Amino acid sequence: MRLSRCQCILIFAVLFNAFILCCLVFLQLRLENVNEEDVMVNVKSRKQSPIKVAGHAMSSSISDRVTVVIREFEDFENHIVETVKSILHLYELMRIVIVVDKAPYPPLTLPEDGDINVVSLKTSLDKHPNASCPEQFIDTEFVLFLPDGAILTSPKQVEKVLSAFHSQHRDVHMVAAKVGGEMTSQCFNMDVNLKQWTLTYQQGGTVQDICHGLDGSHIVLMRTGDFRSLSRPYQRPFPQSLFIQTALQRWKVAQVPTSAILAKKLFTDPHNQWKHQTRHDIRLKAMYEEFGIKKVSMSDGRVEWHGCRKETPRCFGTVVDDTPEYLYENRWTPPCCLQALQETGKHVFLILEKCGARYWLEGGSLLGAARHADIIPWDYDIDLGIYKDDIDKCPPLNMLHQGSHTDSGGFVWEKATEGEFYRIQYSAQNHLHVDIWPFHPQNGVMTRGLWTQTHRQDIDFPEHFLVPLRTMKFLGMQVSVPNDVKGFLELKFGKGVIENPQYPQPNRVQI
Repeated sequence: MRLSRCQCILIFAVLFNAFILCCLVFLQLRLENVNEEDVMVNVKSRKQSPIKVAGHAMSSSISDRVTVVIREFEDFENHIVETVKSILHLYELMRIVIVVDKAPYPPLTLPEDGDINVVSLKTSLDKHPNASCPEQFIDTEFVLFLPDGAILTSPKQVEKVLSAFHSQHRDVHMVAAKVGGEMTSQCFNMDVNLKQWTLTYQQGGTVQDICHGLDGSHIVLMRTGDFRSLSRPYQRPFPQSLFIQTALQRWKVAQVPTSAILAKKLFTDPHNQWKHQTRHDIRLKAMYEEFGIKKVSMSDGRVEWHGCRKETPRCFGTVVDDTPEYLYENRWTPPCCLQALQETGKHVFLILEKCGARYWLEGGSLLGAARHADIIPWDYDIDLGIYKDDIDKCPPLNMLHQGSHTDSGGFVWEKATEGEFYRIQYSAQNHLHVDIWPFHPQNGVMTRGLWTQTHRQDIDFPEHFLVPLRTMKFLGMQVSVPNDVKGFLELKFGKGVIENPQYPQPNRVQI
């Protein structure tokens, strides 16, 4: 078919327009790719260009290396918005993570133009578990903790802290700078002994010293990897919980001087101050319970107890095979329980001494007296022997044929349900106790007649160990013991028992 001249011109025009359109599309795509490459080059250049700070070359900008975390604040009164704005004013690309126990009420009115994430640790059935994981938003080398109300006014304040981090001793895993100028920082050390359930504060030195923790308000910088390695990184109150966990790792914090970091005042209203203090005390108690700390000794000599008391149950349940549950957790008897045993023991000794009964330390209690004049650190009761004929001399014991009774000190005296012996409990609620085992002589041998065979020391023994009795220091007082303590103990437990401590079931749990 022959095409007319007009048809040829029309086809050529259509093809030419299509060609032009394809060229324009190609050029537009090429231009977009060039712009994207330029952006990537600029970002790469920004990340690789070194920044000189106090003599140290930083391999990237502050925003690329640091994530700001805000943890400790009250929802009913705070200055979080002002703190966030001060950060974004200096570092508009800085990622900020605000970690909360639950969504704050009233809600925070945060800037919309920043990289800000509010993460609630409270899980929700209708949300993915990752929604309550702050770690997903922290991928930088360092994390910087800011207290509520801290106002950054100069980039040098953060840069000085980051620069100082690299010049510290290897034991220093945190660097801090003071916030506000009204209070003086106190540097303190801590001994965290989980085996003994104790936390002991010791006064540090000047604020320039390297120590385990700081009182007062500070910004604190540490490596993200170190922070993530902690078992309870976001535990409140913060940073007290942080310092306890890092002290357990033998990590230290160094405070560095920097230009004054301003602090907005909080809780000037008496009611809000009371409300904040009440919540802080509740969080502190919950933290000690979470960490398994029962006794806190302050540097000024004060002692705080966070374990069992006379009006509460003891810290552990029924003991099976002479091995309390805490031994399986690599812990010893909680100090509050040892304190209760000591009080109960002294109370019973005084009564037995007053009524003239012939009694003596038995079993593990005698072992503790022989080793260090106290209860074995992992023991859970006190054992005594008594001449059966002397029971009638002591009214608290003689009265037990009528049933159990509570004396004026709140101690409960009763006949044990699991055998022919007597038990004195710390209180009706707290069953830490002293056991008194009656013995009678038979042909020169001390016997109970019927043995339960649940303890290694449940055997007959020659009466000559008790004739005469002598005394030994135990719980700060002189108490009756056999006249040959070493021979008595080795008869019951075996050679070298004093010198070689073991748990009750060494084949299961070892020291």
